[in-house]
Amino acid sequence: MRYLSLLLLGPWLVMLAWAYWVVEKRFRVTWQLKLYDVMVVLMALGVACGSALVAFDDIAIQNVGGFGRESGGIWKQVMPALYGYGAFAAVMVLGIVMRLFLRRHESHFVAQKRG
Repeated sequence: MRYLSLLLLGPWLVMLAWAYWVVEKRFRVTWQLKLYDVMVVLMALGVACGSALVAFDDIAIQNVGGFGRESGGIWKQVMPALYGYGAFAAVMVLGIVMRLFLRRHESHFVAQKRG
């Protein structure tokens, strides 16, 4: 059951990583930019898996009281998926912001060399 949240989250993360790869494809002209994009996608997937596993360990299962469980055991799978998705999104947003920053400075340096 530990990896169920990863199985539920995995296809969506792969689709988001594919979308990042396709959108940035036209700006990927050097091997350094290709390596950067590969590293962003791999880091995002790794951080998402790691945070989902950590969240699974941190979620406490509530005891059964006189009237049954206070909340369902579904949170043992929902919270790791939410943590994993949040971590994935955070790394991807940072990667996109850094990519825009690098692209702006790269065009600035190229313009300086010409002039």
